[in-house]
Amino acid sequence: MKSTMNIMKMIKCYLQFWKRIFMFSFLVLVVLFYVTFYFNCKKTFTDDLEQTFAISLEHLDEERRINIELTEIRNDLIQKLRFDEKNMKNTSKMLYVPSEEYELLRRRIYSNTKEVWYYVSSTLRSLANEFDDLKPNVSDMKTMVDEHYRSLLRDVAKLVDVDGYSQWRLKEFGSLSRLVQKRLQHTQNPPDCSKAKKLLCNFVYANWCGFGCRVHHFVKCLFVAYATERTMIIDNPGNWRFTSGGFEKLFLPLSDTCTSKDGETFSHWPGNETTQVIMYDLPTSDNADKHLNHLYLPVVLPEDLAERINVLHGDPAVWWIGQFFKYIFRPQPFITNAFNEFAKRVRFQKPIVGLHIRRSDKLIKEASLHKLEEYMYHVEEYYKLKELDGVNDTKRIYLATDDPTLFDEARLKYPEYDIIGDPEISKSASTQKRELDGSVININIEIYFLAHCDYVVCTFSSNVCRLAYEIMNSLQPDASAKFTSLDDTFYFHSQVHRLNVALLSHKSEGPGEMDLEVGDEIEEAGNNWDGYSKGTNLRTKKTLLYPTFKVTRKIEVLPFASYPNITMNNEVQKEENF
Repeated sequence: MKSTMNIMKMIKCYLQFWKRIFMFSFLVLVVLFYVTFYFNCKKTFTDDLEQTFAISLEHLDEERRINIELTEIRNDLIQKLRFDEKNMKNTSKMLYVPSEEYELLRRRIYSNTKEVWYYVSSTLRSLANEFDDLKPNVSDMKTMVDEHYRSLLRDVAKLVDVDGYSQWRLKEFGSLSRLVQKRLQHTQNPPDCSKAKKLLCNFVYANWCGFGCRVHHFVKCLFVAYATERTMIIDNPGNWRFTSGGFEKLFLPLSDTCTSKDGETFSHWPGNETTQVIMYDLPTSDNADKHLNHLYLPVVLPEDLAERINVLHGDPAVWWIGQFFKYIFRPQPFITNAFNEFAKRVRFQKPIVGLHIRRSDKLIKEASLHKLEEYMYHVEEYYKLKELDGVNDTKRIYLATDDPTLFDEARLKYPEYDIIGDPEISKSASTQKRELDGSVININIEIYFLAHCDYVVCTFSSNVCRLAYEIMNSLQPDASAKFTSLDDTFYFHSQVHRLNVALLSHKSEGPGEMDLEVGDEIEEAGNNWDGYSKGTNLRTKKTLLYPTFKVTRKIEVLPFASYPNITMNNEVQKEENF
């Protein structure tokens, strides 16, 4: 800013200088005119001419003096400008670190903007359904409300680009991610496997659980291994059904140095700290959950990193989970080639919105049917927001589904969209084929490309949808707002709970609502996407509705293993490409 002011001063001085030069030149011309015109005139004019010429000389002398002053000012300004530019270059190398309060408030404004829109939109829909004569007016009002909402949402989102903290977010994301990956590498590769403490990951039931379900159970073992500083080893590879060739056919080995299950002492979880080998069975029954220690499982954060993750990310638990999938999903070269070939074949490019539509067995007992139009409404909202920035690129969708007929339906109903994907992959996702090697590779292709989209619209009741979202958040500083779920809020499979804490008090307006006191903790059951959420108030033990904007997410922490000998230096670690 100071440098800019100096430049403006310099420009002003130069304008004054040239203005004076022009005035002086004009005056000289006037003098010459008088000299020429009155050369042969009477003596009476000669005296006037001499007087005028003397005055001109005085002006010339004054201009010369001013010119000297301006030259000195100019030289002084140039020196100051060079000094300021040097300071600016040095300052640009510094990272401005945002306060935790700023980052939390910025994200809260964004989420509350959405909650206001959910509430108003729901209320307007109810009015239109209740009073037919109001429908035209309500429709006009809804259009205007939507425009206001998009404009406000865009302005709040733009704060990330203009607040001066972009470089810090990138650097902090890279530093935190490398630190977690380095710790995982350490615990998974002990120097002496025969003496290492181990956690055997045993998958008990296989028939009812699809790929997304299995890998969420799989990553639980790695969480417990990290928290207790043990090496995770797959106990029964066949039960996991990654492929007929096992986990390592798709992904790099979890360990390069330790695969033996042997040890001097053995017990089932939880065992004790001195037990060398502990067997960890997954999934556990509901009765077992009550006495087994699940405290380390998501969505709990490690005490030593929780504050940093909370400042960096809008949903710290999602970032934390994503880092463990980042370690697990390090693809073998032939899988990377499959990703690259698929990208070329379907012409995957940005901007693009990922659309994951789960049908088949998911609708039998786990989820409700959502029509294509419900998904596309949010896709269209995404592109309308981009248009506010003057972006009018091709509107593109990556469609991932287990219903291949949706490709024709989408192209028929939305011809203005470039809809990419592979219906053959959809066929392989059927319940009859999904355990075949090719189907498992195909589901990994779909997860990969959904995670690399700019935005995702899906249902969080699907393990695949949540998995893609978790991986998306391992690839960038904060993708916590780059999704829309048509049903559930985010949760981790078999999580103990997710807690909200009341920031504002609330007096119920009916038997379906709860009273809130500041500080109340609510175990979240779901968001109704109408301005209200449902949950159990741990103070009153009542399960009722509450205004979503009056609460915030509670960050739960525990003292995990802190790995004091694993620190970050200036080394550059190559990022994996899953």
